[in-house]
Amino acid sequence: MILFTYGMETSFFHFSEKETDRNKVYTTGALSLLGSSFFLSGIMILFSSSIASWIQYPKHPEYITWFALILALDALCALPFARLRQQNKAKRFAGIKIINILVNIGFNIFFLVLCPKWIHEQGFLKELTDLVYSPKIEVGYVFISFLISSLVTLLFLLPEFRGLKIEFDSALWKQMIVYSFPLLIAGFAGMVNETFDRAVYKYLAPDKTVALKQLGIYSACYKLSIVMTLFIQTFRYAAEPFFFSQRKNENNKLVYARVMKYFIITCSFIFLVVMLYIDIFKLFIGEDFRKGIAVVPILLLANMCLGIFYNLSMWYKLTGQTRFGAYFSILGAVLTIILLWSLIPSMGYMGAAWATLIVYAAMMVLSYVTGQKHYRIDYDLGANFTIIGLALIIYFANLGIEKILKPGELTGYFISTILLLAFAGFIFVLEKPKLKQA
Repeated sequence: MILFTYGMETSFFHFSEKETDRNKVYTTGALSLLGSSFFLSGIMILFSSSIASWIQYPKHPEYITWFALILALDALCALPFARLRQQNKAKRFAGIKIINILVNIGFNIFFLVLCPKWIHEQGFLKELTDLVYSPKIEVGYVFISFLISSLVTLLFLLPEFRGLKIEFDSALWKQMIVYSFPLLIAGFAGMVNETFDRAVYKYLAPDKTVALKQLGIYSACYKLSIVMTLFIQTFRYAAEPFFFSQRKNENNKLVYARVMKYFIITCSFIFLVVMLYIDIFKLFIGEDFRKGIAVVPILLLANMCLGIFYNLSMWYKLTGQTRFGAYFSILGAVLTIILLWSLIPSMGYMGAAWATLIVYAAMMVLSYVTGQKHYRIDYDLGANFTIIGLALIIYFANLGIEKILKPGELTGYFISTILLLAFAGFIFVLEKPKLKQA
């Protein structure tokens, strides 16, 4: 998807605020994605047999064809979704996303649960099953369900082109490509930062005999940090078009600083909710995987740093200096590789977690320092550090209370709730005067 969309969404936001004709920016970007998706998916389909053999599934080149079509359809949906974000049509955006999920789940149930039952029955259900179902496809129906849901999503987004004059501005397109190409590089480097720890763990683990078991523990516990990840992803959907729309506001930098502070407040609150009630959250993973729970606070903080980095990264997107995004991500990828090779052999999955935190923290600091030179924003560093510091103090205080007093389950939840309310109360006292001034 990084290759298929090549940063065109962000480019659309950037040039929509610069150009007088937003529709021209939209249709130029959409036609670009249409042409590139047709080309890239065509290459994948043409060489599907070779690709299938390369990834060691030589008997299933059709998988590659389905993936190519899914990628093409999703890439074509990228700009209509970006336009909905720009127009603040959150309900329609969310509604179509939910329809995508429901259609996907629905067809998975149809193909994997209902059809295997109906094929042994008589009458209409068997005739329907015989028409659309073949037991030989098996897991392939998961991919077919994705393909159907992507097609349905595109159909729901077609009205976003209604009434538009379809035009392609080659000069504008060249500017959009120059702007977005570094974001493509940043995207690939970012994928190294996000996924490389799990990809190489089994090769670097200190004990190869239990490497896959440890990887399973780490991956399961990694999922407990998804609450932070979900918030950050949701925030990015709304924040990117918002930041661009504020560019011409004379108080825009004050707005950016304020958004950063409330972002940190929310992330700190999420961190505390997960860690103070970790006994509840750990129920979402199997009992055999809970021995790795110590990585959760590290990964939550890592994701917070990544979220702050995303906030800070707006400076190079707003100023058109997107090459810095590539620089930061490439440096992060190199640091990721070095740290994983250094820490996993001696520390196991704890080393992978610490590597993730160190990399995202380094990228965050680097983006801040560089950004202040090119696009200075007076962030409230004192308040921001105080908020994060207080969240950590409360977390460690709760650990100390549990270790010393060893409270029962209900008493422990009561203490956790008091600590969480204390954090909320402190934030209210801290921000109340500023809210009145605003």
